[in-house]
Amino acid sequence: MDNDAPTLGSLIRSLRTQNGWTLQALSDKTGIPRSTLAKVEHGRLTLGYDKLMQISKRLNIRMSELFASGDDLAGRVMTRRSVGTKESALRIDTPNYEYFFLCPDLRKKRMIPIFGRVRAKSVEEFGELIRHPGEEFIYVLTGRVAVHTEFYEPVVLEPGQCAYIDSSMGHAYILAPGCDEASLLAGCTSSDDELLDLLRTPEQPDSSGPPSKTPHVASSKSPKKSRRAKKPVASRPRKA
Repeated sequence: MDNDAPTLGSLIRSLRTQNGWTLQALSDKTGIPRSTLAKVEHGRLTLGYDKLMQISKRLNIRMSELFASGDDLAGRVMTRRSVGTKESALRIDTPNYEYFFLCPDLRKKRMIPIFGRVRAKSVEEFGELIRHPGEEFIYVLTGRVAVHTEFYEPVVLEPGQCAYIDSSMGHAYILAPGCDEASLLAGCTSSDDELLDLLRTPEQPDSSGPPSKTPHVASSKSPKKSRRAKKPVASRPRKA
């Protein structure tokens, strides 16, 4: 791992000190306990994507600004470029996923690019479904991933298959039955003006629990066209 790669703790500390906030002040602003923030800053704890979105919402900033480390926006908003690797990414380790937030040096990105490894083997192990503003796309690189959402039947994605969902819908990515390892590439919308407006709206309470039906395996074949029912032919009136 590159020693110059940013850590979540260093970025949170930098954000706090740049604004002259104490840990308690940051806790009051974000709703994250002071003890949790202290552990994050010292590298003894991490935060999931939903908590990072909570910080972004409460501080009224784009999530990509949490991940940026020294990007100067002046005069080059439309001419930026970032070349990175997994080693230079911001790594966040959680019980359900291992995240690598790619190209963290750029602020105000219109999406958050993520390389991730799936860890949870069941919905019960995963816990409550995740919800956050925006949309997201995932593309399975290795292994098999079961996509669980609150409004659709679960589906299993093979390598080379993908899914696109509304992130405000409860969702979870789980290792498919018989699979011990899986990795994916994801993109989450983050910094466009419409999403920033969404971040300013009140939080939605969590509702229904995860689905328990057997995941459907996505097919790589094109779906068959359904036959249309023939329209009834109107009978002609008889001549008198």
